Amino acid sequence: MWHYHGMARVRVSTTVDSRLLEEARRLRSGMNDAGLLDEALTALLQKHRRAQIDAAYAVYDEHPLSEPDAWGDLESFLDAAGRE
Repeated sequence: MWHYHGMARVRVSTTVDSRLLEEARRLRSGMNDAGLLDEALTALLQKHRRAQIDAAYAVYDEHPLSEPDAWGDLESFLDAAGRE
């Protein structure tokens, strides 16, 4: 299926730290610069997504598991779920 639906590509022209580029080329020998940039951008987006998820879970750090809410407390629920 991939051969029928090509990935949209855009040309990027920029300058980068030469030592950084040399190190990346050394680590990923055989990969062209476009592949290096794709990999770097993918890693950046994954890192950003992980930070978003971590931030969403941070609210749980504000309240102890034993603190009751309208449905009870999460600690008791987790204890009960673990016993089954």
